[in-house]
Amino acid sequence: MSKSNIAAVLFDLDGTLLDHDTASATAVVTSFRAEPSITLLDEPHLIKRWEQLQETYIRRYFNGEMTFHEQRRARVRAIVQELGLGEWNQDRIDRWCEHYLETYERHWRLYSDVWPTLNQLRGERPQLCLGTVTNGDSAQQRSKLARFDLDMIFRHVTISSEVGAAKPDPAIFRLACENLDLPPDQVMYIGDRPDHDALAAQAAGLRGVWLHRADSRIAVGDYPLPKPRIGTLSDVPSLIRRGGDFPSG
Repeated sequence: MSKSNIAAVLFDLDGTLLDHDTASATAVVTSFRAEPSITLLDEPHLIKRWEQLQETYIRRYFNGEMTFHEQRRARVRAIVQELGLGEWNQDRIDRWCEHYLETYERHWRLYSDVWPTLNQLRGERPQLCLGTVTNGDSAQQRSKLARFDLDMIFRHVTISSEVGAAKPDPAIFRLACENLDLPPDQVMYIGDRPDHDALAAQAAGLRGVWLHRADSRIAVGDYPLPKPRIGTLSDVPSLIRRGGDFPSG
């Protein structure tokens, strides 16, 4: 086995290990379908608009402008108005959110390449530190890790709400490296967002890798293309053997 100076591999959580998009899309459609006042629903438009509102309001949460629950309420309030459903009071919004959250959590799934890759890394490199750097609410993100036993093997967990910095701010990556007691160039970071993950990690000095799955909703032309780029987590072990640098496919 060739030598590599990579001592830790950190993963993004949502969209990289866990299929957040499918769970979220299922939850938002199911929750609005449960509303008796809705007879027609443009599901593709609803899903796209929900994702757009998420980008807007989750950033306000990361910036400290509102709580995690407030940003979700704001999304619901905005989309309800766009659907022409009138004014919902907070109790009704909260009931909808409860239905959404229950459905979202019920549909959490890891991608099929997650555990095979993690087990291969643990078998080939027992000293390699595995972990995650993720944006989000601490309780929700830790619940995801616990649901799939990732908390049993991840020796390092950095969550934006716990450290006061959120991707794409390079500070969150630097904090992770400090907690690992490793220089950034010995830490590989893998995520599905070119801007918030690969490029942001590279800006902090880490070996940022863009995971661009075949079913990704991110078009290759939407962002500057980070290198290296992989199509599956199964590529990670060979990427490490190559020292973290090889031409994008």
